[in-house]
Amino acid sequence: MDVMPQQPPQSPDPSRPPLDVSDLSGASALSALADPASLAEPPPVSLRTTLRRVALGTVAAAVLVTGAVVAVPDDGKKASRPSVPGPVSRALTATAAGAPASLSDLTALIGDRQRWVGTHPSDARSWAVLGAAYVEWGRRSADAAYYGRAEQALNRSLNVQPGENGNTAAWVGLAALADARHDFVTAKKWGETVRARQPKEWAVYPALIDAYSGLGDYKSASTAVERFTALRAGVPALMQTARMYLDHGWREDALANARDAADRATTPAQKAECLYLLGELAWERGEPAEAVAQYGAALRTDRAHHPSLAGRARALAALGRTDEARRDYRAALAHLPRPEYMLELGELYESLGLDGEAAKQYARLREALAQDDGQGVDNALLRGRFEADHGDPAAAVGLLDDEWARSHRSAAVADALGWALHRSGDPSAALEYAARAVDTGGQNASYAYHLGVIQKALRDHGPARRNLEEALRSNPRFSPLAGPAAQEALDDLVTPLPGGPQDMQPAPEPGPEPTTAVRAPAPQQAAPAAPPAPTARPDAPKAQPKPAPQKPESQKPEPRKPEPQKPAATQQAPGSR
Repeated sequence: MDVMPQQPPQSPDPSRPPLDVSDLSGASALSALADPASLAEPPPVSLRTTLRRVALGTVAAAVLVTGAVVAVPDDGKKASRPSVPGPVSRALTATAAGAPASLSDLTALIGDRQRWVGTHPSDARSWAVLGAAYVEWGRRSADAAYYGRAEQALNRSLNVQPGENGNTAAWVGLAALADARHDFVTAKKWGETVRARQPKEWAVYPALIDAYSGLGDYKSASTAVERFTALRAGVPALMQTARMYLDHGWREDALANARDAADRATTPAQKAECLYLLGELAWERGEPAEAVAQYGAALRTDRAHHPSLAGRARALAALGRTDEARRDYRAALAHLPRPEYMLELGELYESLGLDGEAAKQYARLREALAQDDGQGVDNALLRGRFEADHGDPAAAVGLLDDEWARSHRSAAVADALGWALHRSGDPSAALEYAARAVDTGGQNASYAYHLGVIQKALRDHGPARRNLEEALRSNPRFSPLAGPAAQEALDDLVTPLPGGPQDMQPAPEPGPEPTTAVRAPAPQQAAPAAPPAPTARPDAPKAQPKPAPQKPESQKPEPRKPEPQKPAATQQAPGSR
């Protein structure tokens, strides 16, 4: 039944204000930490409706609770398993295996821990369980207000029992929380702290993989995936490996691992997540019909898997089934109001000439980003993408420059920064970032499109044509706006001039040579001006030749090119912004 944790079924009360973590029953967040009963109380009534927006998160999100789960007592006896395990037991069993807990079981787990810490405020492990569960809940409901509650619970756990005294579960939760807020530097610090003390604590590796990927350290991410697989082989490891292969552009290997994971999945929630990944792989290959089939299979397996609704909407739009696409987007946003879905729907409206509807969606996007800002979520990447195409490109450059300075140097940030620089009128500075994105971001059609357009602006027509062709070959309908723009840019490069090039015209018939006059030498034709040399930004990545990818014998890939030299970033202590 769709109810919030520890809440009876009842109609939502729209008159109640949304949760404000800085004002829990009139108290500050720090005051709430001093009063365990405040966290043991159920969430405000108005948040009960968020469960209707909940969707299954990634496998990495599914294992967030695992570091804080209470293990089966090791008393030398085999614990008897109840014939019909309750929802809390099922949630603990699922998370202990690194699998996603069902939505109703996660609800029961949160309610159970809320009640327990209300009467046992010195139970550090239960505070850690509750905090990690709040992180997962926030991700799966797109409600960043839960991140504040998670932070309170995890800090309370550490106050009761410091991490140095064995409470690494709370540190794992803090790493996951930082990932959820896109603070990858802090996530890396917490994750590496756990790994240094307990190298075999497999629950920390999903958070480390997310952190390394967000920082653009793909070599460390690959190593973390390999270590996670060695410590906890199974469906979660196969999913992480498939995503790693996709990031490297090794689509066949990604597909093989994703199919293997889907075949081994044992619960509907886990099966739906695997099918969703198969849909994403089909979309990246430019096969929208196959993507629709896989997303549909995920929804038949788990009706609450709302990311599959958004994915199916994107694929339906590519197939020209725009009415169905709008239906699925609206349904996904009703349950899971993620800002990226708002941007996708707004661009679909814009491509259809529905400028009024697009403007409404963009306004909703700005509101959602502002709400996330208030909960400590760093959405600079998405905001920069939006501003570059639909707002203020100069503002986008400022946002993304700050991200780069914070060592958030993933392929996605490099691509967004390069595109924002181009849109703001500086294609020369944009080139190095866009090239880095293509070199390290796998076979991403959007990255190739952006690089091709930038090269075209610099009159580097040969490489521009090749990258635009690659974008359209990889996924010809990768965006309802950018896809047609890529085709138009390519057509502009390959369309011959009227009458054809001069050197392809037939030579005129030679006339009779005069016998008394000496022929003057033909005037020398001026050589065409060379394109202006790009002016590198002081912190721009250095271009390097791209070696052909080679897999090690262990089938665990290294990045496709050596990492460019990067300026040293200022170190931040865990928990700092």
